[in-house]
Amino acid sequence: MKELNDLKTGSNLFLGNGIKIGKNCVFGNNVVVHDGTVIGDNVRIDDNSVIGKSKLKSPNSAMTTDEVPPPAVIGNGVLIGAGVVIYAGAEIGEKVLIADQAAVQFNVTIGEMTIIGRGVLVESKCSIGKKCKIESNTYITAMSVIEDYCFIAPCVATSNDNYAGRSKERFKHFKGVTVKRGGRIGVHATILPGITIGEDAMVAAGALVTKDVPPGKIYAGVPAKEFGNVPEEQLLKNNL
Repeated sequence: MKELNDLKTGSNLFLGNGIKIGKNCVFGNNVVVHDGTVIGDNVRIDDNSVIGKSKLKSPNSAMTTDEVPPPAVIGNGVLIGAGVVIYAGAEIGEKVLIADQAAVQFNVTIGEMTIIGRGVLVESKCSIGKKCKIESNTYITAMSVIEDYCFIAPCVATSNDNYAGRSKERFKHFKGVTVKRGGRIGVHATILPGITIGEDAMVAAGALVTKDVPPGKIYAGVPAKEFGNVPEEQLLKNNL
C-alpha cells in the first residue's frame, strides 16, 4: 500500500511497498524510497537520493550485526539534498536539512531543525540533538552522541577505535565521541575515541583532542591543552 497524498515528482521515481508519504511533498528525479519508509508532510527530496536503504554487512565487520533495522522515518518539513543516502533505522526530526551527498547510516536519530552539511557522514548508532550544525565533510563515527545546540565545523574527524583495527581487545572498547549541550568544535579538529567535549566547551581549529574537555573551557593545540575559558558572551545561555 502506498499513501501518496498528491506527491509531486520528477522522472524515474521508485517507491517500495508499505510506505507512507504525507501531504505536499516534492521528490526530484531518480529518487528511491525503500519498503516501509514513513515520510511526513512538506518534505522535499532532491535528485538521486535514496531513503530507507538496507545496511551492508561484511563478514569482516566489527560493528555490523544481523539485526534488521526498522524502516526509516522522515519528519515533517525535512529538506534532503541531491545524492543523499539515508539508511533504514534512521529517524530524522522535523525541519532537519540534510545537504547534498550526505549519508546517514542505520539506527541514527537526528533532532529537529538540525543541519547536516554537504558530504557529512553520520555512521551507525549515533544520536544527534536538536538545532545542531554539522558542517560540510565532517565524519561522525559510529556510537557517538551529539547533544542539542552543538556546532561542528567543516572537516572535523572523530574516531571510535583506539586499536586501529588490530587485536581482539578492541571489541571491548569501541566508543564514539560525546559532545555535550552547546559544545563547539573548530575546523579540521580530530577527536580520539571515547572523548567527551563538555557543555559549552570549545575545541579550536586543527586541535588533536586526546582527553576530555571540561565544560566551558577552550582547548587548542596538538595535543590539545587548556587555553582558557569560553567568553561569557559566547555561552549558550546568552545566545538562545
